[in-house]
Amino acid sequence: MLALRDLQKSLLICGAAFALAGCSSQLADYTPADAQAHPREPGAYLPVHDLPPDRDQAIIPPDQRAKIEAELAAARDRQSVAAKDAK
Repeated sequence: MLALRDLQKSLLICGAAFALAGCSSQLADYTPADAQAHPREPGAYLPVHDLPPDRDQAIIPPDQRAKIEAELAAARDRQSVAAKDAK
């Protein structure tokens, strides 16, 4: 009698597990609201030759660029010294 109840409980648990597993496959079909739409033409190539427009802003002058690079190098050196001291 006890074995029959255990078998019934096992079958009930397995049946519930299979039912839940079947429902979860349908949940995978839902997409989030902010997801991009799938392209309608799956075989279309990406527009690799479309270039962005030219910039309106001027390029950084060489003297300003050298100053920025020197500041970055100094910061890197300070960090390497601090890392060596931490060890």
